[in-house]
Amino acid sequence: MINAQDIKNGTCIRMDGQLYFCIEFLHVKPGKGNTFMRTKLKNVVDGRVLERRFNIGEKLEDVRVERRPYQYLYAEGGDDIFMNQETFEQIPIAKDLVTGAAFMKEGDVVEVVSDASTDTVLYAEMPVKVVLEITYTEPGIKGDTATNTLKPATLETGVEIRVPLFCNIGDKVRVDTRDGSYQERVKE
Repeated sequence: MINAQDIKNGTCIRMDGQLYFCIEFLHVKPGKGNTFMRTKLKNVVDGRVLERRFNIGEKLEDVRVERRPYQYLYAEGGDDIFMNQETFEQIPIAKDLVTGAAFMKEGDVVEVVSDASTDTVLYAEMPVKVVLEITYTEPGIKGDTATNTLKPATLETGVEIRVPLFCNIGDKVRVDTRDGSYQERVKE
């Protein structure tokens, strides 16, 4: 159990039978009345965000979570198979529990978050930015850099994103896995 004033970003609590991560908190001291914590909590299962107020001194059930690097091996049915980088144990994780799964290719390392007491996998998340190769796009024309016009491009994982006109097949681009947006072209 933890006190409400001990909530910080990343703290995991169990409330109403569900697990929530704190994504934002604010210690509020009004002119009149008691001090309280205003928080934004993200549901681990469905990703919904809710705002909740806790009085100072209120007891909450905290959940100890572990973050470990796992390597993506292959897809099997509705699951993705990952290997623990320390013990080489292989575990299946449902595709809907992996954030940024559309940008994942074999050999990528993701961070798997699990409940330490029950060893239940809560979710897995890709790095925020990944470098992927363009496998198909319409050819660019020399000098098409003056405008912010975008064109569709298919990446090596099969996902389609929008890239600037100067990007061509074989170029490597940095992509934000949270929203699938193009960041920059990468020279290697």
